[in-house]
Amino acid sequence: MLRIHFTGRDLGGVRMAAGPDPLWETILSFHRLRDRRGAPAFGEWRRETRVRLKGETRLLGALIPRRGYFPDFLNPPESRLGLAEGLEALRATPGVRVRTELALLGSGSPALPARVAALREDEPAGLGRLAGALRAYHRAAVEPYWPHIRARTEADRVVRGRALLDGGADELLATLPPMIRWRAPVLEADYPVERELSLDGRGLLLQPSFFCRDTPVVYRDPGLPPVLVYPVTHADGPTAAGHGGRGAGPSLGRLVGRTRSAVLGAIEHGTTTSELARRAGVSLASASQHACVLREAGLVVTLRHGNAVLHTLTPLGAAVLYGGARPSGD
Repeated sequence: MLRIHFTGRDLGGVRMAAGPDPLWETILSFHRLRDRRGAPAFGEWRRETRVRLKGETRLLGALIPRRGYFPDFLNPPESRLGLAEGLEALRATPGVRVRTELALLGSGSPALPARVAALREDEPAGLGRLAGALRAYHRAAVEPYWPHIRARTEADRVVRGRALLDGGADELLATLPPMIRWRAPVLEADYPVERELSLDGRGLLLQPSFFCRDTPVVYRDPGLPPVLVYPVTHADGPTAAGHGGRGAGPSLGRLVGRTRSAVLGAIEHGTTTSELARRAGVSLASASQHACVLREAGLVVTLRHGNAVLHTLTPLGAAVLYGGARPSGD
């Protein structure tokens, strides 16, 4: 169990990340690459990524175990500004910190893998090699899917933003995914070990992540700026299939038509136009037209994010879709 302790000042300091963090997505995707679970959401991605990687993951495999602790320095806060900024900050990690965190990594094993030991013994060159390995892996595993990752993250931010506007930080924290529970003044979360984290007036950054799964992630070092990385909802995964039994049924189909009903349901957690076309089984032009009609009816709002267009439900659209009952976790 993870328990994050808030003060009144911390509630005022709760904030949402502006978008996905490229290094968090890179590190957490490496976990997903070796995880056989979550096939509906990650199966095709795994197959495509393994072909591009051609097995070149040995240094990352030595640093990022399948479960448990991985070094905090792999995820510098500067990464929120972009991959290049994050890798530059990683290269500049002080040697004493590198050695301390690598010692924690090897605390449960008789000896560190040779590649990790070499990193500890020659930090500047080793960190340069690590940055190169992370960049290469990111290009193969994350970069091709970045528009989709960004769209899913933006959809989550829209949901959390509505909660913040409706009820402030309390409402925002109460609407995080089901594995995270707000019991003021403590935020509890499912976690593999017992952890107590006191914010002490520093606030908390909420970082939605496409590749995070099952449990949120926090830094091990309590002195680092507090961040809670949590999973977004995967519309193609089991959590979204059928809308938990409350999806668009025959009544909605009779009201707006079967195709438009399917389009409305496909927009449930936010989607780009191309995703919408795929999920609803219609052409790109048809998806755009249906979204336009639903937008004019006040059921959908469309946001432009860079070159991408993101469609999300309005409160009226959600009420129409769920018959007045909000789904758990929204």
